[in-house]
Amino acid sequence: MKTSKLLVGILAGVAVGAAIGILLAPDKGSETRRKILDKSGEFADGIKEKFNDVAGAIKEKYQGMRQSAEGLVSDDNVKYEPAKQQVKNGTL
Repeated sequence: MKTSKLLVGILAGVAVGAAIGILLAPDKGSETRRKILDKSGEFADGIKEKFNDVAGAIKEKYQGMRQSAEGLVSDDNVKYEPAKQQVKNGTL
């Protein structure tokens, strides 16, 4: 999660720097507004992409942990049932 926070911080810094650069450029107001809209759209797309990457990584980790847990439960059931039968039969 620290990596994702770092990436978001870097993206935010780049966006702020780009906005300041555009605002200080000697263009007409309409041209400056168009550039700001373009840059903000690029920034939003970057944020969405990073969010999707982080969400995908979290989903993969969750699925891996779930499969591991299911495997442990399955292994325990394989060991439990024969022991249960032995106790029931009085052979343990």
